[in-house]
Amino acid sequence: MKSLAENASETEIDILEIMRRIPHRPPFLLVDRAEEYRPSESLVGVKCVTMNEPFFVGHFPNYPVMPGVLIIEAIAQTGALLMSKSLEIDPVGKTILFMSLDNGRFRNPVRPGDELRMHVEVLRKRGDVYKFKGRATVRGKLAAEVEFAAMVAETG
Repeated sequence: MKSLAENASETEIDILEIMRRIPHRPPFLLVDRAEEYRPSESLVGVKCVTMNEPFFVGHFPNYPVMPGVLIIEAIAQTGALLMSKSLEIDPVGKTILFMSLDNGRFRNPVRPGDELRMHVEVLRKRGDVYKFKGRATVRGKLAAEVEFAAMVAETG
């Protein structure tokens, strides 16, 4: 029987593995860690939003709010991480590209100090193309939701 720590290590992804699996880097890397990994099914990404984020300088100085498009990007990065880990993609020579989005909605603002949780689930897959449903929440309240597609592409 596996220990709790062994089970956690199979379902959690730390920042070092994230950086091995997707090409994004700070300040554009929007996933700090991931948990609840279920291969080819779902993943929860986590972003600890701080006042030090560069986008807060201009969005907005007197009422800092994370731009909605960056919330969608954080959801998409979580989807790319799920694909990369599920398909065991070698990041040398391949990458995951965002293809489309549908039904994007913004519900509540994300502010400095919030822990943004990106819940991504696979709706369907065909070959190297995945269709996802993503939700971003803060303290259980919906911040944004979207359906999107991504594909594996050759880079070299």
